[in-house]
Amino acid sequence: MTCNKARYLLFFQYSGTSYSGVVRAPETQAVLGVQNYLEMAAQKLRPVGKVTFSISSRTDSGVHAICNSAHVDIERTPDKSPFSEETLVEALNYHLQPEPISIRKAIRVRDDFHARFKAISRTYFYRVVTGCKYRSLPVFERDLCWAAAERHLDVPRIQEAAQFFVGTHDFSGFRSIHKNTPFQSPVRTLLKADITPSTSLLPNPLQNSLQFWDFTFKGKSFTYNQVRRMTSALVAVGLGNLTPQQIKFHLEERRPPMFPGAIVAPPSGLFLKEVEYDEEDLKYNQPNSEGRAPGET
Repeated sequence: MTCNKARYLLFFQYSGTSYSGVVRAPETQAVLGVQNYLEMAAQKLRPVGKVTFSISSRTDSGVHAICNSAHVDIERTPDKSPFSEETLVEALNYHLQPEPISIRKAIRVRDDFHARFKAISRTYFYRVVTGCKYRSLPVFERDLCWAAAERHLDVPRIQEAAQFFVGTHDFSGFRSIHKNTPFQSPVRTLLKADITPSTSLLPNPLQNSLQFWDFTFKGKSFTYNQVRRMTSALVAVGLGNLTPQQIKFHLEERRPPMFPGAIVAPPSGLFLKEVEYDEEDLKYNQPNSEGRAPGET
């Protein structure tokens, strides 16, 4: 008997400005999540039963994704074969219009594959601009970066401080409290923390005093608001409000650093860049005519 239920890993991107976050919001809520629109698009493919997306990486309202991922099961009626990967991408993108959400790739995966738990790393970057106030930013940049200061950053000091984050640490001092905090470990392993020069999306010769920077962080997982809190602390180092050694102290003491104008960096500058998987986990063994994968008895 042919099985018409298939699991897919989907890679997708979105502009987070208009959404409550990536995860599903109650349908009665005025602003919905990206997941709401993904599931509404999938339901228009006329599947058997309700379709639910399992998101790999949560992002808040205002946070963007160049590449997030999710797995989804889609079952079709007995007279129809499972969607090909290419057809599924094209069909979902058709029904996602005109939302700023796009499916970039679909991969047929095993039925026990889990997008969240099989991820081996996640990479975020945060776009910071200096040399102007928010109101002086080009209008097309205002939801895509943080105008952190009118004066420029001491980048070598930031790079020195960033290395204290690399490795396995208790990040209690660099996370925000929310309802799930008591159930989540603050210990995380950061594989990369770096700052590199960047550019405006549409360079403007009238604003050549602006400096753009990408703060990049890579790890298997992150605590709530960890990237935004690390970014704001590193900006404080670059402005002389904290020293690199103070970053090390607060990390070891598990206490949030206090400095002039201490804030959590706003969501608009944060991008989820990549969710990485082991290639072996993405291999799908096509079941044979009896519904078993090769090698199964």
